[in-house]
Amino acid sequence: MSYRDLREYIHTLDQKGELTYIDAEVSSDLEITEITDRVSKKQGNALYFRNVKGSTFPVVTNLFGSYGRMALSLSVDSVEEIATRIRELINPEIPSSLIDKIMMLPKLKELAVCVPKKMKNAPCKDVVIKDSIDLGLLPVLKCWPSDGGAFVTLPLVFTNDLENSTRNCGMYRMQIFDKNKTGMHWHVNKDGKTHYAQYKKAGRKMPVAVVIGAEPEVIYAATAPLPYDIDEMMFAGFLKKKPVKMVKCETIDIEVPASAEFVLEGYIDPEETRTEGPFGDHTGFYSPEDTFPVFTVTCITHRKDAIYPATVVGKPPMEDCYMAKATERIFLPLMKMQHPEIVDINLPIEGVFHNCAVVSIKKQYPGHARKVVYGLWGMGQMSSTKIIIVVEDDVDVQDLSDVAWRAFNFIDPKRDVFFAQGPSDELEHATSQLRLGTKIGIDATRKTPEEGMARPWPDEIKMSEEVIEMVNKKWEEYGITLDKKVR
Repeated sequence: MSYRDLREYIHTLDQKGELTYIDAEVSSDLEITEITDRVSKKQGNALYFRNVKGSTFPVVTNLFGSYGRMALSLSVDSVEEIATRIRELINPEIPSSLIDKIMMLPKLKELAVCVPKKMKNAPCKDVVIKDSIDLGLLPVLKCWPSDGGAFVTLPLVFTNDLENSTRNCGMYRMQIFDKNKTGMHWHVNKDGKTHYAQYKKAGRKMPVAVVIGAEPEVIYAATAPLPYDIDEMMFAGFLKKKPVKMVKCETIDIEVPASAEFVLEGYIDPEETRTEGPFGDHTGFYSPEDTFPVFTVTCITHRKDAIYPATVVGKPPMEDCYMAKATERIFLPLMKMQHPEIVDINLPIEGVFHNCAVVSIKKQYPGHARKVVYGLWGMGQMSSTKIIIVVEDDVDVQDLSDVAWRAFNFIDPKRDVFFAQGPSDELEHATSQLRLGTKIGIDATRKTPEEGMARPWPDEIKMSEEVIEMVNKKWEEYGITLDKKVR
């Protein structure tokens, strides 16, 4: 099944014991963050704050804050199921007979249901506010003590390409400046920033709609690293296996999900910018002040009993880690399509997804690991990955202890560690320059004579299968218990 709206997902969480209601009065200024942070670090429940000081709307946090909840949000037992569907779609076999053509029909149908469906009316328009706009209506969180203010942390920002009306939906944090203005924190490599550049060049105001709260599949789609011309609402439809229902905004020519809890309509004037930040970011550090465009809100619509969803980012592990790990698994087939030698990839949570990647490959020739590293540095968001470690296919990249053992033992630093200059993540604070820094590749594969290895490579210590099987059968006789930690 998929979800009609955010509240159906919340109801499902409640039924499965994955939701905790908080009736005590709480403040959106730091208090909700401290509560959520403690729960997130333990992979605890989603939180529903019924009584938020100064607001008539409840706040929900940590909706995606575990591997299980991330899968549940996408209506699967494991996100690997979505990766399998993608793999089947991108590797179609050419039909050679009528039967083969008939067998392909389900795939074609699966794509057909992805197209968003236009609606005339929608719950997101229960209440329409066009006069006396006041963003203080929303229980927006101030997350960390040195934040520049309160930030909308889970916004779905809808914009259209000026030239061909291609839709984009991205997630860009928004600092509340005053009653009707926010910042729009989009980085240089984001599609929203591309649309903004078009409007700035044309000297025109840019229509923008911001959705807060929608089906979980739609929320996730806004974070997905899709190619520029792929509609995130199409991808959300693929995840849902049914079309996302869309409705036209009240004051601008942009469509938004009909199920939205809140919709902020307005524009960005390319001539208007403002200092935004600092902000306690997903790296675990504050990102500094910088200049960003200003979003002016001209209309607010919302459901009559709207729920305000928010996410809290900070030192990992936090909720965003599980969303990013889902992306790692779901988009692995697309990565393999360009690099078939890749077996698996792990973007460690501690590396906050742009600092480190561990990749296993089926090594076939000298220099193969380097080829993979340079290839990944040329791929979309992987271009900002600071450290890439390549191991062979007998290494479980999800087991960082195994990876460390191989890497520490398999590399000669001068031969196997190499550097490159290139773009860095916007939030990378260790580089000498903003958005530009050094990258490191580490070839932790077994080296061949062609790669300069003048000595024979040692065999790994392994027990014989016969002895392993014998000990397995006799294990109870030994009376040894291994479920306690030995110190």
